Amino acid sequence: MAGLEVHAHMNIRPGLLDAFQKQAGELIRLTKEKDSRTLRYDWFISRDGTECEVHEAYVSSDGLLEHNDNIRTARDQLFAQFAVDHFMTIYGDVSQELADLLDKMQEAGHMRFTLFSFVQGLESSEKHHG
Repeated sequence: MAGLEVHAHMNIRPGLLDAFQKQAGELIRLTKEKDSRTLRYDWFISRDGTECEVHEAYVSSDGLLEHNDNIRTARDQLFAQFAVDHFMTIYGDVSQELADLLDKMQEAGHMRFTLFSFVQGLESSEKHHG
């Protein structure tokens, strides 16, 4: 597995789906304009409009750090006004700088996360440890 993959999950505040989608559009715009190491940033909303998943991919931990810097203000607005219960599942090797940032965000109550290290897949028959 090359790079870093992230699945972010959140709940949309009741009655705010349209405003949530507008703010999501702003996050996507910022990502397109400013990020240089983001490979994927796809948003999905549940059929009933109450939950959202964001599937992200970065060339490395540095890509997610850059992305965080570029969208911080708009993301903070998303969670202050339109979404709750932010949970991230992160797949791949995470730099110490990114691990420290994630720990700080979790300790502050901004989100929860789980890290998974790559073991084996179709592209590799050798086992990796992380």
